[in-house]
Amino acid sequence: MRRLLACLTGVLVLTSALAAAKAPNVVVLLADDAGWGDYSFNGNRQVATPHIDSLARDGAHFDRFFVQPVCSPTRSEFLTGRYHRRLGVYGVSTGQERMNPDEKTVADSFKAAGYVTGLFGKWHNGSQWPYHPLARGFDTFWGYTSGHWGEYFDAPLEHNGVMKPSKGYIVDVLTDKALQFIERNQAKPFLCYVPFTTPHSPWSAPGDDWARFKDKPITQTATQADKEKPDETRCALAMVENQDRNVGRILAKLKELNLENDTIVVYFSDNGPNGHRWTGGMKGTKATTDEGGVRSPLFIRWPGKIAAGTQVKPIAGAIDLASTLEALAAVKRSGDKPRDGRDLSPLLRKGTDADWAPRQIFNTWGSNVSVRTQTHRLDGAGNLFDMIADPGQTTPIQAKQPVLAQQLASEVAAWRKEMGIAAPAAKGKGKGGNGPGNAVDPRPIAIGYREFPATMLPARDGEPRGGMRRSAAAPNSSYFVNWTKPEDAAVWNIEVVNAGTYVVTLDYACAADAVGTPLELSFEGTLLKGKITEAFDSPLKPEQDTLPRPHGESTMRDFRTMTLGEIRLEPGKGELKLRAPEIRGRQVMELRRLTITLK
Repeated sequence: MRRLLACLTGVLVLTSALAAAKAPNVVVLLADDAGWGDYSFNGNRQVATPHIDSLARDGAHFDRFFVQPVCSPTRSEFLTGRYHRRLGVYGVSTGQERMNPDEKTVADSFKAAGYVTGLFGKWHNGSQWPYHPLARGFDTFWGYTSGHWGEYFDAPLEHNGVMKPSKGYIVDVLTDKALQFIERNQAKPFLCYVPFTTPHSPWSAPGDDWARFKDKPITQTATQADKEKPDETRCALAMVENQDRNVGRILAKLKELNLENDTIVVYFSDNGPNGHRWTGGMKGTKATTDEGGVRSPLFIRWPGKIAAGTQVKPIAGAIDLASTLEALAAVKRSGDKPRDGRDLSPLLRKGTDADWAPRQIFNTWGSNVSVRTQTHRLDGAGNLFDMIADPGQTTPIQAKQPVLAQQLASEVAAWRKEMGIAAPAAKGKGKGGNGPGNAVDPRPIAIGYREFPATMLPARDGEPRGGMRRSAAAPNSSYFVNWTKPEDAAVWNIEVVNAGTYVVTLDYACAADAVGTPLELSFEGTLLKGKITEAFDSPLKPEQDTLPRPHGESTMRDFRTMTLGEIRLEPGKGELKLRAPEIRGRQVMELRRLTITLK
């Protein structure tokens, strides 16, 4: 009996120890286009972000944390711990944002360790399988895969490969989905990734948030004050306050479920501010490699494990987060490709007492490359700045410190070579920020994976031919317009993976005079014929916007889904082309996407 009691006691002690050692949950919150200066914690007196600030107050905040100048590069670096140019990510649209399928993500690591993984918001590292979130370690996905979304109210959103309607403001809606995920999986370890939509344009804020800001004086101005657009600043800050309220909802849910002490919460942004507004005097905005374009907040809270109010002084970057989260959660990494990032957990546990070697962090967009050390930055034009004495990058010092300038220039040249980045042309050298353009990525889009049978082909991933064009210069949320001639065509470069019968649908809008227009979809000698059977002449929806939509962004409208028919496809690569051999009305249709589904 004594032995039995001893065994039972041992089992209870072991069970208790295992329960105490429960793997921590992880919640990653990512802002879209919020600058370092958009938070009250960082000194902005024009905005109130108490919930986001609480993460810094109750956990750790990083003094100098660097991301990339635009969205998809930062996101891919966070997910893999590797610089984005190694990953096949060199743009933000038309397929250039896709992360190579052979890369493993932090979500892969956590899923392999038994975590339930969910993503709620903007993905921006590939839309079709095997680039889709469900192929990159996530069990469930609600949101959108493109670089930005053109509808912030009652937006159509994707749920695990299927478009679904929603009701309400997009950030509120996706936070609701994240809260449901946390509630549903509270008894299991989970990784919940919430990449918010805001304050990325279009300038669309909820009415109550805008009402607080629309007449508010701008008391802290941009570094280049003459370039600031006050109403855009007001709207961005209104969107940040809405985001803060949603962060508060997530933190409240963790507390309600008694998960607060068992959850690591991370908050950062993906680049500098999307416009000239207050950044504490730093130079640069989104799409530039200067300090203001790449410095982001990083707040990490884990009660009882990370001391409240910890400040981390050594420079760090998005490339460090995957290794850091895996280390904090004791999760084994998936994949074995060399990482560029470091594990920051010693800094979080020991602060300034950690043994931490000096390092460099590279920032790039297009052909522009900048490098940051703990104390200096060499900018894209080869100018050296002392970031301690001159954080606003006002006075180049390469003439005073030629040895350091030459050393960093050599490091940049070697990094360019390793990453395959050509030096910028002499004209405009150092200006950068324009990216690689909107040419469609030559990598074909795969069709017909049995584990993900429906493949969406949005206009942004296709090429308009003839007189057809996109609805705006920015491809991400565009649709094809000006389809007026038989030689016009929408073309996608695809690879059929599995032979089979495919159902083809179109999301379209058209006037009544287009009814009866014949349509032809062709691929490698195979032809599907159909026609427009019903008009859907929906109006544009500018009333959704708080401010006029930025130049180059599409004003959205509703689209209806029609079935074109079925087509038999064999494996192979080629052009999938949609055209109208005969024009019946003023134009054929406006086309949002084509979806092709393996039966």
